[in-house]
Amino acid sequence: MSSRTIAGNGRSAGKIKISSFNDLFGGTAENTEIQEIPLEQLHPFENHPFKILMNEEMEALVESIRQQGRVLVPCLARKRAEGGYELISGHRRREASRLAGLSTMPVMVKEWNDVEATIAMVDSNIQRENLLYSEKAFAYKMKFEALKHPGSRMEKGTAEEIGEEANESGRQVQRYIRLTELIPELLGLTDDKKLGFVSAVDLSYLTKEEQQMLYGKIQQLGVIPNGVQAAELKKYSLSGELNGCVAELLLSGKKEKLKKVTLKPERLHKYFPEEYTKDEIENVIYGLLEKWKREGGSQEWDT
Repeated sequence: MSSRTIAGNGRSAGKIKISSFNDLFGGTAENTEIQEIPLEQLHPFENHPFKILMNEEMEALVESIRQQGRVLVPCLARKRAEGGYELISGHRRREASRLAGLSTMPVMVKEWNDVEATIAMVDSNIQRENLLYSEKAFAYKMKFEALKHPGSRMEKGTAEEIGEEANESGRQVQRYIRLTELIPELLGLTDDKKLGFVSAVDLSYLTKEEQQMLYGKIQQLGVIPNGVQAAELKKYSLSGELNGCVAELLLSGKKEKLKKVTLKPERLHKYFPEEYTKDEIENVIYGLLEKWKREGGSQEWDT
């Protein structure tokens, strides 16, 4: 969720389900007042995860609006404290209207708090075809956090509730939410379908520093982890044994060369001051190993 305060009002926000005009607007087309609002007064929903791409689908929408001279399906918005309106549904229609040369768009204005608006925003977009993995991931996360708020009453675990409404299992929803832990570079590979979904979920358990290191190795070697390699990387990360050398061996398919080596503290104390932390000692050792590797791995060092 955003940093703004969520003001619950006791209504069951967790039960909002957008599946029809009636659900979305709270009535029928005949008894619902629809306003024509200037496009410049319609602002994006804060932190909404759905992208507006200029693809064939968008071009078709622009052409349809241009031919009709208007948007046929009204959008949904709520008033902003600072003026104007915040779109809940209709971000693509707003952009298509602008491209089609229109200056206004039909909108139904609802009085919803942040919890209700977030759930409605996700539900009105999540059923779209061809959503990116990142779009679904952050949308599910936003709804998950909204459902946890005291202003929302839950009948079951939120992942299961979200999954039911999106025709997915609660476990699959949890996997999508895990993707939000990926650094943008790895998430981009997932959206581009270069990195498999299950592999991406496994890599989400790596620390951000490990993910950055791994992405560097991916670029260096030109190898994207497959399912087996991603699972191994996750295992080494959770055990605290993942480093650049291990990642490179795994990506190179040389796992059999990995050997577990234990360095005895009494020997290390000969070389490091007492105030050195474990991480500082490891950084020095790996730095020396990298130097040894660059120099051919067989030359003696001066001591």
